[in-house]
Amino acid sequence: MPNQKTDSPTAALRKLRLIGMVHLPPLPGSAGYGVTPRSAARPLDAMIRHAIAEATRLARAGFDALIVENFGDAPFAASRVPPETIAAMAAVVDHVVRAVKVPVGVNVLRNDGLGALAVAAVTGAAFIRVNVLSGAYATDQGIITGNANELLARRAAVAPHVAIAADVHVKHATPISQPDLALAVEETATRAVADAIILSGSGTGKPTDLAALRRVREAAHGLPIWIGSGVTAATVRESLRAADAVIVGTALKKGGRTTAPLDRARVAAFIKAAGRT
Repeated sequence: MPNQKTDSPTAALRKLRLIGMVHLPPLPGSAGYGVTPRSAARPLDAMIRHAIAEATRLARAGFDALIVENFGDAPFAASRVPPETIAAMAAVVDHVVRAVKVPVGVNVLRNDGLGALAVAAVTGAAFIRVNVLSGAYATDQGIITGNANELLARRAAVAPHVAIAADVHVKHATPISQPDLALAVEETATRAVADAIILSGSGTGKPTDLAALRRVREAAHGLPIWIGSGVTAATVRESLRAADAVIVGTALKKGGRTTAPLDRARVAAFIKAAGRT
């Protein structure tokens, strides 16, 4: 039966148009994380200051929402990340939520939806992003399968207000169970009961196929559709005509490098191109 949600948590996502990324450096529990004697006592202090600065800049510039993501943790765990990673995410997200007045989302790569939900539940984050909510995908972490049943049951128990934005044909992955995009969108909307659908290009920063997005609009049964990669100042207007919202990170960074800090000029140019100034 079509999923025509009109109240919370889906309703809150309908208001969003511009969603900015806060990419974190390697967290405790990841291969790239290193503790020095100087940072051992308070290992997250510098990371928290960085996240607050980036989040504040995006919110003040005019972004409607933010997503905090453990992008620096590559190579990623396929599903459950170490408990110290979740603890670190919770600490960072809590500070970000307190620092800005826009909704904050959480994405725990590669696909720890339960961990992201836990972070959201204790910090007041508004939504989570789940790369594989439904179906099965071949990825560089191996085969990842959706776990909508457990995630939605846990949400009902601990954080019913937290919305779930779900990728379909997620980047850096090849669908195994449902190669047809329209059917995959429909099943994610109606059977996995997502609150928003995210469509992306083939990888981080890669453009999303807007023609394909338009073709599957009806399959989403009224759910918001977000573009998850590849939007730039040059394409944001067209992207917002096709989609309900865009998620942007790489295009805002110095040199267009995902791991670089925000570039003030790029942020301003993007906001202007989106018609916010």
